[in-house]
Amino acid sequence: MTKRQVLAAVVLASMPLGSSLASPSTMSLQAAVADQHRSAADRARDRYRHPAETLAGFGVHPGQTLVEFLPSGGWYTAILAPLLSGRGHYVGLVLKGQKAEASLASLLAHGGQRYGGATAAVLDPATGTSTVPEGSADVVLTFRNVHNLIMAGGKTAPNTFRAFYAMLKPGGVLGVVDHHLPETMNSAAEMKSGYLKRSTIVRLAKAAGFRLVGESAINANPKDTHDWPAGVWTLPPTLQLGDKNRAHYLAIGESDRMTLKFVKPP
Repeated sequence: MTKRQVLAAVVLASMPLGSSLASPSTMSLQAAVADQHRSAADRARDRYRHPAETLAGFGVHPGQTLVEFLPSGGWYTAILAPLLSGRGHYVGLVLKGQKAEASLASLLAHGGQRYGGATAAVLDPATGTSTVPEGSADVVLTFRNVHNLIMAGGKTAPNTFRAFYAMLKPGGVLGVVDHHLPETMNSAAEMKSGYLKRSTIVRLAKAAGFRLVGESAINANPKDTHDWPAGVWTLPPTLQLGDKNRAHYLAIGESDRMTLKFVKPP
């Protein structure tokens, strides 16, 4: 085992990944992932994203108020919004801006009754404030978005993490999945490659007040060498280089990802 795999095995116990496969909450997650309303294209990516295990590790269950930051095309929304409909509250959160807000509104409307009760919220990275009421969320999740905050520069990333902290209840969870850059590689790559060092995310979260309580290698990919010509977008699903070495990149699969669980202290 590599040093990273050993570390992941040690800390895995702090994230309940697969620890209670027969529990009602985990069974609900598995049912949401298996929902045939999800597109075939979305389901084909489950082998890289491990949604049921990842969400179980973050402690997601149907009765929560859950905020998903930057849901984009709604890959996780298609799992989370129906899971929480009628039993909890799904909140889609985007950065302030007419285009982003309109895109989120369209995404939630497209879900129809299956997304019943889902609402939209806005975060202003210039001020670190959002329209999510303070202390109202049980869980905040962000999937492959922190690298965009880092690349935006300035106070965008730290202010966003402070907003996450404010909207969570004491004891609430911040779950982060992002493309992993090994600590031994040049940090300059964080500003252009889409990959981030674990230490960068941990530093941002701790500066906002969070405590790291667990991590998992569930979304890791040892085939990823983290040094592609077009950054993380070289790999699927983007395949930015088109047909150039396409078969090679498809064989590697989606990026190496870190899965980190933070808590707002009680």
